[in-house]
Amino acid sequence: MPVPSPSPLPLAERLSALYPAVAALPAALRDSVLAEDAAVMTVPAQAPLFQEGAPCQGFPLVLSGEVRVARGAQNGRSLELYRVGPGELCVASTSCLFGHSLMVAHGATTEPTELVVLSPRGFDRWVIDAGFRQFVFGIFADRLADLMALAEAVAFQRLDQRLAGTLLGHGAVVASSHQALADELGTVREIVTRLLKRFERAGWLRLGRERIEVLDAAALRQLASGG
Repeated sequence: MPVPSPSPLPLAERLSALYPAVAALPAALRDSVLAEDAAVMTVPAQAPLFQEGAPCQGFPLVLSGEVRVARGAQNGRSLELYRVGPGELCVASTSCLFGHSLMVAHGATTEPTELVVLSPRGFDRWVIDAGFRQFVFGIFADRLADLMALAEAVAFQRLDQRLAGTLLGHGAVVASSHQALADELGTVREIVTRLLKRFERAGWLRLGRERIEVLDAAALRQLASGG
């Protein structure tokens, strides 16, 4: 799959359009960091960007594409924590930079992605600005709420409920493999396949090759809500 073509617009203009907090930075501070402490990366799909237990190499700002952030286990399974798109921030990188600690999750692109990576020094320079700092902490708080909801779902919801909710979140046709759904739910492919076949027998969906057609969204919604 091809990587995205770089935009002819100046970098500061592109970032400012996606990240209002960047637009609000003093021009001299914004431009000097972009010139001295930032790098533009164009990355293909399924490329690793950072690893658990490694030092944080920088602070990513997504211009196009998407980054999937997950936490792994020794048995090879992983649980998706969140995804980062244009205008969003990676809280794992933020936490690592603020705490001067190692990465607690790993990240990889899900599609061709273009991003700006601030060096740790560049991040520190921008965080001095109160407006940018408030923006970072605001996103951090939103992500923390999402992660708490995820932890609650993992701890207290049955896997069939979580799978039903995940299928509803992908629209009428889910273009995904059983393994990808298992990775998203933090389980193994065999269990997901077993549950999908159960849903198919009930007439709720139709299974194809890396394609799942939702036939009865109301039944899935009732299951997802605990009914």
